[in-house]
Amino acid sequence: MVVIDNALFDNLLEQAQQNPRKRMNFDLRTSSEDGSQRMLNAVLPESNIPIHRHRTTAETVVILRGTAVEVFYDNDGNPTSEYQLDASIGNCGVQVPQGAWHTLKAVTPCVIIEMKDGPYAPFPPEDVMAL
Repeated sequence: MVVIDNALFDNLLEQAQQNPRKRMNFDLRTSSEDGSQRMLNAVLPESNIPIHRHRTTAETVVILRGTAVEVFYDNDGNPTSEYQLDASIGNCGVQVPQGAWHTLKAVTPCVIIEMKDGPYAPFPPEDVMAL
């Protein structure tokens, strides 16, 4: 059993501080046969998550601690909309449509849960926007 609580969040944020990418994830799948992606992701404001897309699945992002902004872009890299994620004010999450260019920017140290269909695969180059 995994208890998802403040102690786990504190531990993940501490690990993120030590990680050069300034983020750390925690796999919530129960076995390697689980074909979904379900993970906690601790993200610090210094983290740089590239603008990217998921061509085969939507992505659900729910904030559990802190504040972040989910930013959406058009095909030319122009921001089209952004959503503040902050559970303390009732903005708990966003469903990222399949194929939408987006990124997450931590405003404060935050912990999110991300969920996508299918097994984890690194972004292929054509799914990361170079600006």
